Amino acid sequence: MKSGAAMNFTRRQFIAASAMAPLAAAAGPTSVKDSVQAQAQPFDLDSVRLTDSALLESMEHNRDFLQGLETDRLLHTFRLTAGLATSAEPLGGWEKPDVELRGHFTGHFLSGCALMSVGAGDTMLRGKGNLVVAELAKCQKGNGDGYLSAFPPSFFDRLKAGQKVWAPWYTLHKIMAGLLDMYVLARNQQALDVVRGMAGWTKRWTDALSDEDMARVLRVEFGGMNEVLYNLYAVTGVKDYAEAAHRFDHERLFGPLAEGRDELKGLHVNTQIPKIIGAARRYELTGDARYRRIAEFFWTQVTQHRAYATGGTSNEEHWRSDPDKLAGELSYSTEECCCTYNMLKLTRHLFAWSPEARYFDYYERAFLNGILGTMNPKNGLTMYYVPLATGYWKVFASPRGSFWCCTGTGVESFSKLADSIYFHDENGLYVNLFLASELDWEEKGIRLRQDTAFFSRGETRLRIATAKPAKLALRIREPYWTDGKMTVAVNGKPETAVRAGGYWVVDRTWENNDEVRVTLPLSLHAHPMPDDDTLQAIMYGPLVLAGDLGREGVTDEMRRGGDNPPEMPKPPAAPEFVAESRFPQSWIEMAAKTPLTFRTKGQSRDVSMMPLSRIVNQRYGVYWRVTPKQV
Repeated sequence: MKSGAAMNFTRRQFIAASAMAPLAAAAGPTSVKDSVQAQAQPFDLDSVRLTDSALLESMEHNRDFLQGLETDRLLHTFRLTAGLATSAEPLGGWEKPDVELRGHFTGHFLSGCALMSVGAGDTMLRGKGNLVVAELAKCQKGNGDGYLSAFPPSFFDRLKAGQKVWAPWYTLHKIMAGLLDMYVLARNQQALDVVRGMAGWTKRWTDALSDEDMARVLRVEFGGMNEVLYNLYAVTGVKDYAEAAHRFDHERLFGPLAEGRDELKGLHVNTQIPKIIGAARRYELTGDARYRRIAEFFWTQVTQHRAYATGGTSNEEHWRSDPDKLAGELSYSTEECCCTYNMLKLTRHLFAWSPEARYFDYYERAFLNGILGTMNPKNGLTMYYVPLATGYWKVFASPRGSFWCCTGTGVESFSKLADSIYFHDENGLYVNLFLASELDWEEKGIRLRQDTAFFSRGETRLRIATAKPAKLALRIREPYWTDGKMTVAVNGKPETAVRAGGYWVVDRTWENNDEVRVTLPLSLHAHPMPDDDTLQAIMYGPLVLAGDLGREGVTDEMRRGGDNPPEMPKPPAAPEFVAESRFPQSWIEMAAKTPLTFRTKGQSRDVSMMPLSRIVNQRYGVYWRVTPKQV
C-alpha cells in the first residue's frame, strides 16, 4: 500500500488514531484536508515489517489473545441493551453486565483487529472485526435513533442530571474509535455507517445542552470524544461532527495551558491526555495556533516535569504534586499504562509538526520502558500499573476477568509495534527508532532493512535496495544518551557530521546495496529525581534498569489481577547504596557472560540489574537511595 501523500485524504489527517494505515483507500469524496501542512509523515503500517524476534513474539502473543476472544461474549451486553437474544457467558472485570463501563473493551478489540489486519496481514482478525461490526449494526438498529452502547441511554440521563455515573462518554469514545479504525484501516463501509449513526445521536444530545450544562457534563471523564469526532469530520467532511467535537474541547483544562500555566495538580491523568490529542487534531484541521500552544505546553510539562525515568506519568492515576516534585510520588500504582499509550500518540502529533529528535528521545524511552515490559511473555496479558516504588512486582490481567482500561490500550499498543520507526517527507527519511525492521517505500522505489545489534554492540546497520539511483536525505536520530559520540559510516567510509534538529543527515544519491553503519555508544547514567538527586534510577542508554529483589513472598495469585489491580502489602525495606562518585560505573559493572545484565559492587547488599522490560515474576526496584561515600 502506498503512503498516499498526494491523495486528497492522507493518513496524516488521522494521525491521532491508533496507527496511520491506508486511509486514502477509505476516504470519502468529501473528506477534508488538514489546514496545517505536516513537516513529516508516518508510513502506513503495511509498509513496515518487524524483524526483531522479541517484538514479533510480543505481537504474536497479542494476536493469540485477540483471536481467542469469543465474539458472542464481547457482544453479550450490547445485545441485552438492544433487546436481542443472547445466551453467551458474560465477560468479567470491567465488562461484567453490572459494571457501568461495560462495552469499552469491544471498541479496543475492533481497533486491535483493524491494526493487526494491516500491520500483520491478519485476515482472521479482519474477519472477526467485520463480524462484530455487523452484529453491532443490528444492536444499533434495535436501539433506534443511532444509539449504540452496552448500557442504556439512561446513563446519559443521569449524567445530564448531575447524578453519579461512571464515564459513559468515555465508553462511547472507545466504541466509536474502534468502528472508525475498522473503516479507515480495514475498509469496512458498514463500520462508517454505524459510527456516523452514533455521531448523529451525539450531536443531537449535546445540542440540547446549554454551554453551562455541557461544562458540567465535561467534569466526568469523556475520553477522546473530541478526537474521534474531529477524525470523523476529516473522513466525511460533515461539519456537524466538527461542531460536536468542539463541544468536547474542555476549556477548563485548555484555558490555563493556552496561557502557559501548569494547573495540572490534582487532576486524573488519563482523563486529560486524550483531550489534548483532540486539541492537536483541532489545530491540524483548523490551523488555530491556540490549540498547538495547548498541546505543546502540555507535552513539555508532562514529559519534562511530571514524568519518571521510564517516560511514564501518574501516581494513583493522578498528578498529586507540583511540577518537578516526584520524589514523594513512588508507589505500587505509579505509571498507569493508558497514560503512556496516550502520551505516545500525542508525541507523534508534535513530531509531525516539527520533526525534532527530542520528541523521539522521549518516545523511545517511554516505548522501551513503559510499553514493552507491560506484557506477560507467557500469555500476552498486560498490566494496569507499572510499580516504581522499590520492592513491588508486576501484576497482569486475567484472561477473561479484568478488561481494564489498560487491557484495551494494551491490545492496541501491541498491535502496532512498528508504526513509528520511520517517518518521511518529500525529500527524506527519518530513522527514529533502532529496531530491526524492513521498510518498503514504494513511491520512491526504495527498500530499507535495519539490522541492529543495538543493545549488544551499540550498532545498527541500514541497507538500501533500489532499482535505480535515488536522491534521498537519510536522517538518523542522534539520541541524547550518546553524548555526541554517535558515528556514521557509508559503505565503510566515515561521514562528516551534518546535523539538523537532532538528526544526523546523510544527503546523497543512493545506489543499490549501499550500507550505513551507525555506532550508538551506550553507557550507564543516573536519572535522579528532580527534587532529590540522591534518589536515582539507573539507565543504560535508553533502558531503565531494575534491580532483581527475588520472589520471596510473591505468589502466582498475587501476580494475577482480577476485577481491579490488587492492593499490595508493604514491601521489605529497600537496599541503599553508597557511591564513590556521581558516575554509576564506579559502583555498577556489566556481567561478563549475560547480555544486558549488571551488578552493583562493594555494597552492603549487592543487587543484580537488568532492563525493566525483562522483569516478569520477581520483586524489583527502579529508584534507589544513593548517597556519597564519606571520606
